[in-house]
Amino acid sequence: MPPKKQVVEEKIQLGRPGNNLKIGVVGLPNVGKSTFFNAITSSSVPAENYPFCTIEPEESRVAVPDDRLDWLFTLYTSKKIPAFLTIIDIAGLVKGASEGHGLGNAFLSHISAVDGIFHVVRAFDDPDVVHVDDE
Repeated sequence: MPPKKQVVEEKIQLGRPGNNLKIGVVGLPNVGKSTFFNAITSSSVPAENYPFCTIEPEESRVAVPDDRLDWLFTLYTSKKIPAFLTIIDIAGLVKGASEGHGLGNAFLSHISAVDGIFHVVRAFDDPDVVHVDDE
């Protein structure tokens, strides 16, 4: 008698499989996305006072410090490989992007390439910094 077929149960995976987490920094133009990106990645991406200073996404890889991971490395005396987070500075979204204003569909393709989002909101009133709606 032939052996019975073994049924292999597939595990359902949520999200994209992989060990490299990508986070996108998004928000309206001139709210401080590139400044935030520079602060958390120690980069020097231009952060100018005009809309769409960032056209192409900037990308940086940052080590994530974790005391629990350090403890495990010392406990098992293994080679220390830190956890990394890839952060992407994405250009601002403007009203009417669905009709082609601003970067339009390019913005959507940049958003679909990341696993999570940092949404930066303008929480300051400075006449020297141009507002996207001229308000």
